[in-house]
Amino acid sequence: MQVAMWVNIVIPVKNAARYLGEAIASALGQADVKRVIVVDDGSTDGSADIAARIGDERITLIQGGGRGVSAARNLGFAEIERLIPAEEREHSWLMFLDADDRLVPGATEMLLESAPADCVAVYGDYERIDADGRRIGYRSLLPRRGKPSGEIQRDLLAGNFIVNGGVMLMRQAQFRRTGGFDETLGYCEDWHLFCRLAGLGPIVWCPRTTILEYRVHSGSAMMSGAVTFSHYRAAVERVFTDAMIASKVGSADLVRLRRKAEAHLKTYLACQSIRARAYTRAIRETAEVIALLPSQTPKTLVHTLGALAGL
Repeated sequence: MQVAMWVNIVIPVKNAARYLGEAIASALGQADVKRVIVVDDGSTDGSADIAARIGDERITLIQGGGRGVSAARNLGFAEIERLIPAEEREHSWLMFLDADDRLVPGATEMLLESAPADCVAVYGDYERIDADGRRIGYRSLLPRRGKPSGEIQRDLLAGNFIVNGGVMLMRQAQFRRTGGFDETLGYCEDWHLFCRLAGLGPIVWCPRTTILEYRVHSGSAMMSGAVTFSHYRAAVERVFTDAMIASKVGSADLVRLRRKAEAHLKTYLACQSIRARAYTRAIRETAEVIALLPSQTPKTLVHTLGALAGL
């Protein structure tokens, strides 16, 4: 007898009233979704009221207390664990969707169809949208681009190519084994979580499949230009000293992968600076990447020029 597979989605929100309705609707529109947990993390713009007004029994609204996105996600997961019976937990999947993003129709179905029985998670790709929900950029011009699949922990240690939890379904039981999001991290907490998850088994790439529409808008921290590499240092240190991760990688490899990770983060900052049209900052950050890891110069330039072209 085939066991039914259900998806539970956690949406943390803080002052995203303009977008939250779309995020919730995109989650409820998935055929496999059983519960949507909205965690209001101290909003002052009426975000909680928007969630409360949606008349769907699958929605649960809880208060997060303003302790940050990681704590809100963990609270959402704890609520799911409380609501569902133990036998259902072992066959359920979990997704964390940001309140300003939205899933494409059929997203969870596409991921579940691509998930082998032995994987701990499955992920796809995303497209960018603007504040008004219009698709921007030219990522669709890269249909043959591949991403790592299978035993990907070492690949992830070199940089977060998954990017956003909204493109991934993870087995609920496996997320529980990771211990959840590190609530001490203000940035890159998802990268740390992905690295821990990848140590538990295969994470499978679903090629040429857009799962998420990732919103780029002036209210995001990355587009404000306020985020620098200093904001990432705590996460880098946490990732490369976490016993659950480091115990599976030799010390020499850890040093090499850490340099790659730092270069990857700096390249990401350079690309985001280009998208924010802060070109002087982008040039400075690109130069820092090349100084840190000269052997990666061609790859760095490909990424930054791609950002300039709208990829």
